[in-house]
Amino acid sequence: MAMVEVAFTPLPAHVRTARLVAVAVARRSGVPESLLDEVRLAVGEACSRAVEAHRKYCPAKPVKLELTDTGERFEVVVTDSGHGAASAGDQPEAEDDTAGDEGLSGPPPAHTNGHIGLEDGFGLAVIAELADDVRISRTSAGVSVSMSWPSSAVQR
Repeated sequence: MAMVEVAFTPLPAHVRTARLVAVAVARRSGVPESLLDEVRLAVGEACSRAVEAHRKYCPAKPVKLELTDTGERFEVVVTDSGHGAASAGDQPEAEDDTAGDEGLSGPPPAHTNGHIGLEDGFGLAVIAELADDVRISRTSAGVSVSMSWPSSAVQR
C-alpha cells in the first residue's frame, strides 16, 4: 500500500498544487484516464472547502491531504480543523456520514453551531457526484472528507 501525505497552509493557491499531486498519484495508482478529471475536481472542491474553513477559524493550522493506493482503490482524505471550532457548550460529535446523508442536503445540523452552511452542503454534493465512494466524518477536531475511485492492482 502506497501513501502520500501532504499538509499545506490554508491558501487558495495551494489548492491547485493539491489537485496536481492528487492526479499524479491517481495516475500512478492506475486510476483510469477517464476518471482523472473527477479526481481533480473532487480533490479541488474538498481542499477549497477545507481552506475556507481554516481561513475563517484556524488560519495557522495546515490542511491535511492523504492519498492512498490500496491496490484496488485510490483513496483521498482531506481533513480540516476549521469546522471543529465549536463553542464550549457544544458536545463533541463523532459521525460517519455517507454521500446521501446529513451535510449533503437540507439545513446545517444543529450541533455545528452555524459553522457548516449551504456552501458546504453544495460542495459535498458535488464531491459525492464525482467520487465512487464518499464518507464524511465530523468530530470536535474537524471534518474529514474521504473519497475513492477504482484503480488497477498493477503498480507501474
